[in-house]
Amino acid sequence: MLNFSITFAEISTLTWIILVSLFGGLLSVSLAALFALNLRTSWVPMLVSYAIGAMLGAVFLEILPHAFSMASSVESISVTLLLGLFLFFVLEKLVIWRHCHGDHCEVHALHTEENCPMPQPISQDAGVKFRAVNTIAPSILHHHHHHTHDHGRSGLMIMIGDTFHNFIDGILIAAAFMVDVKLGMVTALAIIAHEIPQEVGDFLILLHSGYSKKQALVFNMVSSLATLAGGLLAYFALQYVQSWIPYILGLAASSMLYVAVADLIPGLHKRTELKATVSQISLIALGVGTIWLAHIIIG
Repeated sequence: MLNFSITFAEISTLTWIILVSLFGGLLSVSLAALFALNLRTSWVPMLVSYAIGAMLGAVFLEILPHAFSMASSVESISVTLLLGLFLFFVLEKLVIWRHCHGDHCEVHALHTEENCPMPQPISQDAGVKFRAVNTIAPSILHHHHHHTHDHGRSGLMIMIGDTFHNFIDGILIAAAFMVDVKLGMVTALAIIAHEIPQEVGDFLILLHSGYSKKQALVFNMVSSLATLAGGLLAYFALQYVQSWIPYILGLAASSMLYVAVADLIPGLHKRTELKATVSQISLIALGVGTIWLAHIIIG
């Protein structure tokens, strides 16, 4: 009798990159659509807490250990990590400066004077629009009479930013798979975890911009294909520059650290009640535990 069982090792690296980049992106968009289009935005804070744990777990349990072991020196990866954090800070500043005029940020902070009296610029260079969910959701869910469309401007900027971010995610996924299938799977899991709440925000922003539900879904699906493009480009390019892989992993670690620590964790501190705090801690621990469990199972 023929044995049709296939192990992780028997699937080529390129196949893994294609499968994870394509279906991972489509999965995150589909789940986000399920939450956003069914008005389950109350779940977003829980998804964010889980995403924080998944990203921190991936960074410290998988990505950095592999980067350190592959690099010529520990110091070189430490410098890469430091420069990466600085880079993402500068990129965030540039995005805010480029699209903000006057006392409010038109593209990133979609709000009315009533539900958001204080200006709150929202950055999207690292793919983070979670704070926008709290601002936009009340107007959409309750059909507030002050809510107006912006003729697609915000939606267009979101799609451009997300397409670039998804392209970078594909590069990071490919670099991880070229080191080890286990590392690739864990990295992809962390990326998908933080993409879901991000995509929920994207849907709400697109709806705010005047797009229909069908258009919002299609545009997000098309944008997710950039992950596959980035993965394929990185796979063929990195075969000739293998020495770059540990440094790309270092940048991947700095990207996840910046998103988790600079963008997401401060938002959790806005809810100080004991129940919310316990929930946040539990979900962060669950995210870390998921990465640890994946490490054990895949390994």
